[in-house]
Amino acid sequence: MTISVGDRLPDVKVMTMGASGPTPVQTGEILSKGKVVLFAVPGAFTPTCSDHHLPSYVIRNQELRAKGVDTIACISVNDAFVMGAWGASQNVGDGVLMLGDGNGEFTKALGLELDVTGAGLGIRSQRYAMIIEDGIVTLLNIETAPGSIELSGAEAVLNAL
Repeated sequence: MTISVGDRLPDVKVMTMGASGPTPVQTGEILSKGKVVLFAVPGAFTPTCSDHHLPSYVIRNQELRAKGVDTIACISVNDAFVMGAWGASQNVGDGVLMLGDGNGEFTKALGLELDVTGAGLGIRSQRYAMIIEDGIVTLLNIETAPGSIELSGAEAVLNAL
């Protein structure tokens, strides 16, 4: 079952790249305090994700913060090494928290898996954006068109805030 507006975000272990390497973090701790924008991509370093989706949040970071967003996080079914390298290559700095859902456990808990085994990519995450306020989902925009960020890009989230 897919998570819905009004639901509490599940508390699942994911990974981030810390100064000394991959660091486990709980989604309940890092995504459930204050106003959070969480967006997911099917894969780091892929064309739409690298050329449009992640950059939209880097470019509009200050505008999102000005609307009261405390945390902006990007998650993908990739490992922390990949997410860390991708974040560095995109110059996210401290503006976007890069989270690796290497085993897809968080994605499965949300019910937002995407099966791209036919393309050799396995099970990934659907492309989406959500606003979470104190652990409760208040907006969930799931893309339906491949390669689109119309619903999940930073501009759509800004318009919803």
